Amino acid sequence: MSKRIDKQLEEKISQFCVVTGASQRDAKKYIEKYKSVEPALNAFYNDMSSRSTPAPSTSKLSQLFDQYKDLDGDEITAEGTLKFCEDLAVNPEDVVLLAVAYDLKSPQMGEWSRKGWVDGWKAIGIPTMKTALLRLRDKLGSDPVYFQKVYNYTFEFSRPPGQRSLGMDMAKPFWSLLLPHGLQGGVLSHIPSTRDVDGDDRMGGVEEGWQDKYMQWWFDFLDEKRLKGISKDVWQMFLEFVRTIDSKFEKYDAEAAWPSTIDDFVDYAKKRLASGQ
Repeated sequence: MSKRIDKQLEEKISQFCVVTGASQRDAKKYIEKYKSVEPALNAFYNDMSSRSTPAPSTSKLSQLFDQYKDLDGDEITAEGTLKFCEDLAVNPEDVVLLAVAYDLKSPQMGEWSRKGWVDGWKAIGIPTMKTALLRLRDKLGSDPVYFQKVYNYTFEFSRPPGQRSLGMDMAKPFWSLLLPHGLQGGVLSHIPSTRDVDGDDRMGGVEEGWQDKYMQWWFDFLDEKRLKGISKDVWQMFLEFVRTIDSKFEKYDAEAAWPSTIDDFVDYAKKRLASGQ
């Protein structure tokens, strides 16, 4: 029995070390105190936040940049980005990389400048990048202001140079990454309407909001409309729409300044609801 307990403790310590980059000694201290990995990680991060930890040095960050940059240039492009993801064991399509793109001011998808790389990681200020990614992922799901900044930046850095809109082949995958993460983390929690369908003040009560299935409805609608791209206005306003729309699409204010594309989607969604789809 004791051997099994020792084995479980070793596994927890190992997991803690991999995630945080902490020493075995520190990992053991946190695991023994908090018993399981998740509360131990939370305590570790809280302790890190309360301490004055030195930011990564400019020289070390620049040397790391050199490991991934192109041989014939001074920027990291797709090949270097894939190597960086491989070294950190993160999927290149992980939503956290959109947060990294925002913080490091990526000029285009999968590209990084030396200045953005160095200044961005220094501003993040967490010594190990694996730990930084974990913290950024959590922040992206729990901080509404940060989520909106990353969401809006995603449109800007992924839009082809010279184009005013974002192609549908790019917009859909990014929505599929960002919105589920925001809904799960709570930053897109429903903001209930305070007025009923007749415009009168409504008494308190539970009001359901955006449903998971509506993401596919939105994509189906865009396909039927045969839109080739999404404008900046639609991209930004869609986030507010997801936050505020009720599950029956009854409290949508058609007189408000919504883009016509969203107006048309509400009509489309109401018809699908009425047909029982």
